[in-house]
Amino acid sequence: MTAVAAPARVRALTGAVGDPRWSRPAMWTVLAAAFVLYAWALSGDANEYYAAAVLSGTRSWKAFFFGAIDAGSFITVDKPPLALWVMGLSARIFGYGTYSMLMPQVLAGVAAVGAVYSAVRRSFGRTRQGHVAALVAAVVMTLTPITVAINRDNNPDTVLVLLLVLAAWFCLESLRTARLRPLLLAALFVGLGFNAKMLQAYLVVPAFGVAYLVCARHGLARRVGHLLAAGGVLVVSSAWWMVVVDLWPAASRPYVGGSTDNTVRDLVIGYNGLGRIFGQDRAGGGFGGANFGGQAGAGRLFNDVLAGQISWLLPFCAVALAFAVLLRVRGTPFDGAAWLLWGGWLVVHYAVFSFSSGTFHPYYTTAMAPAVAALTGMGASVMWQAYRRSRGWAWALPAAVAVTGGWAFVVLRRTPEWLPWLAWVVLGATAVAVAALVTGLVTGSVAGSVAGSATGLGTARGRMAGRVTVVALVAALVAGLAGPAAYAVSPLGARVNGTNPTAGPSTGRTGGPGGSGGPPPVGEFPGGRTGDLPGAEPPQGQPDGEPPQGQPGARGRGLMGGGVAGSTVQYLVANQGWATWLVAVGSAQQASSIILATRRPVIAMGGFTGSDPAMTVPRLRELLSSGRLRYVLPGGRGGPGGGDTEVTAWVTANCAAVDGHTGLYDCAG
Repeated sequence: MTAVAAPARVRALTGAVGDPRWSRPAMWTVLAAAFVLYAWALSGDANEYYAAAVLSGTRSWKAFFFGAIDAGSFITVDKPPLALWVMGLSARIFGYGTYSMLMPQVLAGVAAVGAVYSAVRRSFGRTRQGHVAALVAAVVMTLTPITVAINRDNNPDTVLVLLLVLAAWFCLESLRTARLRPLLLAALFVGLGFNAKMLQAYLVVPAFGVAYLVCARHGLARRVGHLLAAGGVLVVSSAWWMVVVDLWPAASRPYVGGSTDNTVRDLVIGYNGLGRIFGQDRAGGGFGGANFGGQAGAGRLFNDVLAGQISWLLPFCAVALAFAVLLRVRGTPFDGAAWLLWGGWLVVHYAVFSFSSGTFHPYYTTAMAPAVAALTGMGASVMWQAYRRSRGWAWALPAAVAVTGGWAFVVLRRTPEWLPWLAWVVLGATAVAVAALVTGLVTGSVAGSVAGSATGLGTARGRMAGRVTVVALVAALVAGLAGPAAYAVSPLGARVNGTNPTAGPSTGRTGGPGGSGGPPPVGEFPGGRTGDLPGAEPPQGQPDGEPPQGQPGARGRGLMGGGVAGSTVQYLVANQGWATWLVAVGSAQQASSIILATRRPVIAMGGFTGSDPAMTVPRLRELLSSGRLRYVLPGGRGGPGGGDTEVTAWVTANCAAVDGHTGLYDCAG
């Protein structure tokens, strides 16, 4: 057993027989670098909206299953709970804290890098070219700035990306092996992605379908039959949680946050569906939408907000895709399935993200990173081979390097006060790389070195070619990756802003490392964050009076999220009595910070936006009469309307204002 196991362990580190000796150590190095980037110095609760739901899920299995923001299960978050389940299980095992919540996100991000590496390598077979392409793809995936930012956060996008990359891996495996089972597994993973972020998961489906329909090694009827079978798996794996929730008696489950009629079906079609494409304004019943990513249009991904997050290598991908199309037209053999899948993935996401009029955050674009990484790796490998072997196709690589480096220079010069020297380094590296590549073409030294090495002649030319090659490749790497790498490391020294995480410097619409497109970090009030509140429960595994691991005691402003005074929260904790909920507030921004500070259930009457019709006067009266709720802090709901006026009017008319605590009402009796 030992004699057999030892070589297996060695192969896990050094690769299979026939692999280049450097390939597996290089892969592990990239994965280790990804882990460091994603896990270094994590702090705080990230997005407090999701953090409150994770914490509540550790206190109640009912809240865990439904994804409720509070342990009393009044209202859910506005997404399916799959990503919350992953973080929640970790928090249940290790106790709630920064690392217990965010480490699953870190590991999911690292796993996505590994899956991209494997998918790209298998598309080329066990060749040196394939290993190089896979390594480049893994490096690009690791260093994509918005991916670094979101993998340090608790938004569901990290889990979504991993599930979609696994789906792509199995779809390509089905095409490679001509077997149905991997295709069904691909559909399963897309369905699981739906239960992380609903319809966004389906953006990869057109690319998968076209790749299979065009490239599968079966007759047309069988291909269609296989796709229909995969569609059945997709529907079941997507809809099961939605069906369970919608069939559950509404009186015994939380309100579905983000919906207008307390159903997941409405959430899928409306707020997380058409509302994201065309915009949605619940208060007015029309269309609109909060936009953190700039004006919709073909240039959105290249604007000041998004360019530094995802666009660095889009020019290179465009050249690579055009090159692949030309090769296909000329009849050159290559793996068209991989190009169709990753190219279709990128094109569909580009179109949807560019022209959506609804709510749009920069971190949504992390879903493009796997396609950008794969196309960059495959494109670099294919164009390098063409550069070495065909003078007619050799122009593609210098052109791709030139446009990529030029665009990186433009992006960096938009913030000239941030690392002002870097733009000029990138420009110089671009010029050197292009000059070296053109020199190789003019002198024929690269192609000549291949022939010379085969005949034992041309030693001097071979040495010259080697020097040109090294200079060109090093300079090209600097031109293409220095900019995104600089952006990628910027979040490591900043507190995570979970509402709108971004990387890089401030561009006016974002706040640089950690982002600031949303509200500032909340939960700050005199005396600290949790244990300093009289009667508040300290987090699991922490001594009384100490903040959770990685969370600094929050002091200085005297206000919590949504403007709730710390003294008011102290009063509520001291006077909650036997009530289930500490207080009912207008929105989840207020509720989540109080939940995290006190470890007690708080009702978010209007959900995330403050406009959900979850609380009605009859419902409020029932909670008050049963003793499950005593205090209400109305207002802050419904956007411009200032809240649910009917509920607010009833509270102000029937409850007693609490002296010294503005806006707080005691509804006992």
